[in-house]
Amino acid sequence: MTDLSSVCEVRLNAPISTWFGVGGTADRLALPITIGQVKECVVSDASLRVLGDGANLLVNDGGVRELVVSLAGLNNVTMDAASGVVTVGAGVNLPRLITMTVREGLGGLESLGGIPASVGGALVMNAGGAFGEISSVVERVYVMGRGGEERTLERTEIAFSYRHSGLNDYIILGAQLRLVPSDPAALRERLKEVMAYKKKSQPMAENSAGCCFKNLTLSIEDAEFGPAGARVSAGRLIDRAGCKGLRIGSAEVSHVHGNFLTADKGGRASDVIALIEEVSRRVEGKFGVTLTPEVVVWG
Repeated sequence: MTDLSSVCEVRLNAPISTWFGVGGTADRLALPITIGQVKECVVSDASLRVLGDGANLLVNDGGVRELVVSLAGLNNVTMDAASGVVTVGAGVNLPRLITMTVREGLGGLESLGGIPASVGGALVMNAGGAFGEISSVVERVYVMGRGGEERTLERTEIAFSYRHSGLNDYIILGAQLRLVPSDPAALRERLKEVMAYKKKSQPMAENSAGCCFKNLTLSIEDAEFGPAGARVSAGRLIDRAGCKGLRIGSAEVSHVHGNFLTADKGGRASDVIALIEEVSRRVEGKFGVTLTPEVVVWG
């Protein structure tokens, strides 16, 4: 077996950076900067865990035994302002990419302003919000299988839906996006509007992974929430269940938005996990529905 440290940088007992700011370490954290190095990581440990921006991730306090591979080094971006084609590496920070495309007068990503993610993580979860989803601009995605084989998946081959892509079994290497040449000034104004909405309605400055739970679709008509098939905000259910401000140890349900769980600096991941479970229990007890976490827990 190849000594992985001879191929790329490998850190031992390394902190795993997440937006919660709590949790354990990785026994081994690899930092490849080429696709060839990513393949060597796969050969070294096919069960490896892929780290993006850590925005939708909670690492248990005991840490992770499997190899953790950060894709931050796959950060290439090429843009064709005339055609709107943007080719981007999986490790590129999504807010940074949004700023770049708006500056170039390429529209389509500005509706995702305020969403913390790497491009790879955004693709896996089909990141989005009230103003749109990343799947709307995807042409193709470049991936690697757990056997080290590379593939190009066309948009029609990817099962995008609400917070779903079907890409979880792959390692995302990058993507080709199709944006729309537009007026940069108009795009800047739209981005400002989106960000203003987020800052007003979400605890942007807190240690949080963004929305903790997926919104639900009603299976039957509900007098309060609407007809069967309507999508119901998880935050609204959490609020109605009286969970805003609920605290367990170092974790709290935000007073600003019920679907945001926050962690104190120096807190414990176990408190966040316990709070996720308690919020789920209370919502199910009041409404008879089961919340599904968006947050991924390692360890």
